[in-house]
Amino acid sequence: MSYFCDVNIHENYIKRCIQLAKNGQGTTFPNPLVGSVIVYNNKIIGEGWHRKAGEHHAEVNAIHSVKDKSLLSKATIYVTLEPCSHFGKTPPCADLIIKNNIPNVVIGTIDTNSIVAGAGIKRLIENGINVKVGVLEKECYELNKRFFTFHNKQRPYIILKWAESLDGFIAPLKKDKIKPVWISNSFSRQMVHKWRSEEQAILVGTQTVLDDNPILDVRDWKGNNPLRIVLDRNKKIPNNYNVMDKKTKTIIITEQENLTSDENLIFESVIFDKQLTKNSIQILYKLGVQSIFVEGGKQTLQTFIDNNLWDEARVFIGNTLLADGIKAPDLKGLTKISKIKDDELKLFYNHD
Repeated sequence: MSYFCDVNIHENYIKRCIQLAKNGQGTTFPNPLVGSVIVYNNKIIGEGWHRKAGEHHAEVNAIHSVKDKSLLSKATIYVTLEPCSHFGKTPPCADLIIKNNIPNVVIGTIDTNSIVAGAGIKRLIENGINVKVGVLEKECYELNKRFFTFHNKQRPYIILKWAESLDGFIAPLKKDKIKPVWISNSFSRQMVHKWRSEEQAILVGTQTVLDDNPILDVRDWKGNNPLRIVLDRNKKIPNNYNVMDKKTKTIIITEQENLTSDENLIFESVIFDKQLTKNSIQILYKLGVQSIFVEGGKQTLQTFIDNNLWDEARVFIGNTLLADGIKAPDLKGLTKISKIKDDELKLFYNHD
């Protein structure tokens, strides 16, 4: 039976490719998440995923994992994303597939990046390879929503996050100490650190830094610390605050000019007017930032919402009452609710 007859067989193997690809979450930027399996006689004989930018792509790792290379000429390779056809930090995957005489290729979705955009598929077909495209296409697109948003919309993928009390407040009006007031529980806070490890950058406003002096790292999870982005119009943040420690690369978006940058502390000048959010996002796009986790205060979050510059919002409802304070942002379009111990987690998705 041909591999190109049974759709369910394709879907099962592409599901495995997606599982493999997720192992690279947070480590492949600016490259996409890609997983690949090689199948011979209804058995997986090779697997691979892209681990880190500059290292081997998923197809290369899958081919290298096959012990008996003679089987490749009778096998099918499955991959979540169209094999690349250009020379970057590594050679084209399409050429490696051709070189190994793999006769069948099943692809989840086309790579819309202009340097690929169907060229890999074209090259495979021109070399006599059977190609099937669009198996679990929606799921494969979702896997790389950050990558596709960056290339298709020319901006980073934007996730908003906050915690609010049962009575709808994001923070108290006054605090005695410069540290966070925890509304969510410790399990939810650990989840936030996991989320931080999955995104390329984290963004906060001046007041959040002045009130809480956050580190903005992933100390409660194993993973990479995100790039820190701080909106600081008048450079109010003292040099002894955590975001200025240069331990993690940090971008300060400010109205001040002629500030001296170095490798881990970069100043970007922009006018703080009604276009601030859009202009800041464009700066980050030009710097190659594919995803942003926005953990700012009410003003910062609301500005993203008002400008309709967001893709997801993750909102914790803590099991606590503040009675008074700063009201949480208002967001419509509830999609999903789950529980993390005694916290409620609401997930919103912007489909505009």
